[in-house]
Amino acid sequence: MEKAQITRDLQKVGLSEKAAVIYAALLEIGGAYPSKIAEYTKLNRSTTYKVLEELSNKGLVNEIKKRNKIFYQIGEPQKLVNFAKDKIEQAKLQKEYAEALYPEIAGLFALTPHKPRVLFYEGMDGVLELYTDHVDGKEPYTMQAFSNASEFMKVMPEKFKRDYVKAKEKLGVKTRGIIPDTAHDKKYNTKTYKSTDKKIWPKLKFVPAEMFPYKNEITIYKNNRVSIVNFGGKSPMGVIIEDQDIHDMMNMIFNLAWAGADKI
Repeated sequence: MEKAQITRDLQKVGLSEKAAVIYAALLEIGGAYPSKIAEYTKLNRSTTYKVLEELSNKGLVNEIKKRNKIFYQIGEPQKLVNFAKDKIEQAKLQKEYAEALYPEIAGLFALTPHKPRVLFYEGMDGVLELYTDHVDGKEPYTMQAFSNASEFMKVMPEKFKRDYVKAKEKLGVKTRGIIPDTAHDKKYNTKTYKSTDKKIWPKLKFVPAEMFPYKNEITIYKNNRVSIVNFGGKSPMGVIIEDQDIHDMMNMIFNLAWAGADKI
């Protein structure tokens, strides 16, 4: 077996990369002083001494005193098996300690204040799941969004758009949005909400597309959630942040932008 393969296999046993390199080198050369091992492995001397000491403490290499210097050679191969067994026993103990500690840690974690819940969504299926959360509820609310309507209309499947809008209508979700002033964006309501009650048509304010060329969407919704969707790139992706303080801060930012949009 070639040295590189032996080194990889030793790492699978549980040795660190440098320890595996030194152990494999000792297998090949039969034994050596630290200076020669460092030269052979191209590791610096201080690292070589430290790793050899660790291997010796684990019983994987033997120390032999020659001419008042320490000479190193491989220990009995069975020691490598014993080393792996010891790691298994250690892992079992760690698991038992973790299980015993879990109730206390879980209790403290539950009491931790200001702990946002963050969910990530990748690909079109993930983003559709994110948008479904906007209308998955029982109480009406006012949704507020910075949106690129053109990207939304281009990316979203037609059936999903129809179902999404109908769900907003059924739930009684009202919307305020700040979107670019392109001709396509200005047709958003008439194209997307044409078959719904005009009472739920979004109230929109338009900002110059050349000043604000964003292709993302930030939606502040329900009473404690913010979603962010990136329509750019090869595949859309998004995130939902569930946190009251972040939700309220984003609401304030939106209201500030809403008030200033007419002045741009």
